[in-house]
Amino acid sequence: MHFALICPPFKSHLAVFATLGRALASRGHRVTLLVNEGAEHEFDAGLPVQPVEGTDKRQLDSIIHRASRPRGPLGILRTVHDGAVLTNAFCQHAPKYLRALGVDVILGDQMEPAAGLLARHLDLPLLSIACALPVEQDEGIPLPFLSWPYDPSVEGRQRNKGGERVARLLLTEQRRMIRRWARRMGLQNPIEDLQACMSETATIAQTTSAFDFPRLRSKDRLHPVGPLRSEDKAEELPFTVDPGKPFIFMSLGTLQGHRHRLFRAAAIACQQLDVQLLVAHCGGLSKQQEHSLGATWVTSFAPQRAVLKRADVCITHGGLNTVMDALEFATPLLVLPIAFDQPGVSARVLYHDIGLRLSPDYVTVAKMKKAIRTLLADKGYVDRAGEVGRSIAAAGGLQKALDIIEAKVGHTASLGGVDAHEQRPSRTDRVQLVVTDARTLKPARRS
Repeated sequence: MHFALICPPFKSHLAVFATLGRALASRGHRVTLLVNEGAEHEFDAGLPVQPVEGTDKRQLDSIIHRASRPRGPLGILRTVHDGAVLTNAFCQHAPKYLRALGVDVILGDQMEPAAGLLARHLDLPLLSIACALPVEQDEGIPLPFLSWPYDPSVEGRQRNKGGERVARLLLTEQRRMIRRWARRMGLQNPIEDLQACMSETATIAQTTSAFDFPRLRSKDRLHPVGPLRSEDKAEELPFTVDPGKPFIFMSLGTLQGHRHRLFRAAAIACQQLDVQLLVAHCGGLSKQQEHSLGATWVTSFAPQRAVLKRADVCITHGGLNTVMDALEFATPLLVLPIAFDQPGVSARVLYHDIGLRLSPDYVTVAKMKKAIRTLLADKGYVDRAGEVGRSIAAAGGLQKALDIIEAKVGHTASLGGVDAHEQRPSRTDRVQLVVTDARTLKPARRS
């Protein structure tokens, strides 16, 4: 089959989809990764990449820069606007590429509603991929970008509903974009928000049930398989760790690696505790800032899994990939959640008692020092992290995801219409609506 992969232009998401695409290709499928124009320069996918116009490199760099510096409600609204720009570009320009390529299936990132709109517009199978925490709503679970604890009581569910109402207001521009394109594409069933754009067949999630909050309503179509990554390469540490001292690893991911203040607080705390600290800033710091940190080692990138296999504590922004890697090696976590789903990840860390959380806005050396000392002194954190970590290998990872994708696509294809709200005629016989401009819909038979 020919799979089209659609995701936002952020490095962590692109890396997951590239890994998934290469694995599908190794099973004999055709794969094309569709990205907003400008993102094709950011990575080597190792498979065909189709840039979709509507953005350029400069505009994309600005969007990514703003995403790395979210500030309050205005920052959220700016991020929502930028997401709407990317979605609009996909909806306007991607249909011609999907038709010309003869795509059979769309694998879409949950955070890009265009994937769901395009799949329904072209009557193609859709499976969703949750690179971050799944966004499927469940009464007892707060939205992923909230740091609220799990509370399935009546009061907890009421608070969650309040959070969802606030989120609807903040996501107004996204919802308007989705409704506008649903009308222009001639979709008969109501498509009004991000939830409606996700697959009704299956979501492949990079988490595990043992790490997530308990789910009720959405668990049937949600498949938590753990991290989607290829087999580990035999990587080693590029330095020698003193076995007589604790070893701390700190990374704030590809978007937040510029936060010198947080790295500096950790470095001073580790100096005072006489422990070793490796900082990986992912290119976010200048050479001068590197030298001023005072950490034991400072680098742009490190072999993360090799480092976490040896580390005693991981200090992180709460990115799901880093957290999953740490747990697989039973490494306790100190989470400094900044944006996106990181507050939700930190809430799960606290729920399972596998680490601690500090607010990045109010971090001090004293708070950092106290948290590190607590994690090093209480070996219960290691034991509990190991329990959750063992669920990662059992979840199946990339190979399990491929099995689910092939099984779900094969099953729905046999029904003569995939992931639609109702069964539809075969693709060779139906009439496809083609958007010619903002006001006119022109019928044309699909070849």
